[in-house]
Amino acid sequence: MLIERIEKDFEYVDDRGTLTQLVRKGYSQINIVTSKGGVFRGGHYHRLNTEAYYIIKGKCKVTAYKENQRECEIFDAGDFFRIGPYVTHNFDYIEDSILVTMYSLGVELEHGGMDSYQESTYESFVD
Repeated sequence: MLIERIEKDFEYVDDRGTLTQLVRKGYSQINIVTSKGGVFRGGHYHRLNTEAYYIIKGKCKVTAYKENQRECEIFDAGDFFRIGPYVTHNFDYIEDSILVTMYSLGVELEHGGMDSYQESTYESFVD
């Protein structure tokens, strides 16, 4: 499995609103990403990091590749999923979107490099 749907730790809802706890531990870098609908992003992988995504608003098609495996899924607001190391991932944003992305170790490495590698042939992966 290249793309794994995961459960939130918990969600509390009452007449005031919601509190959603995604995780209690296991991630050291958390980002908020916004993207316009119709935009393509990605074409990279991480050697060290597992990356988790929570869709706050919008819709996107995620395509993941590793060796001879390929998976493609549509994710909507409220969906939570993760992608492991060495899995190239692409995002086709169907709608304007906001999402949380979390890295297990962080992309910036201690020696100054980045744990983000462009897939040299990712153009062949675009549908």
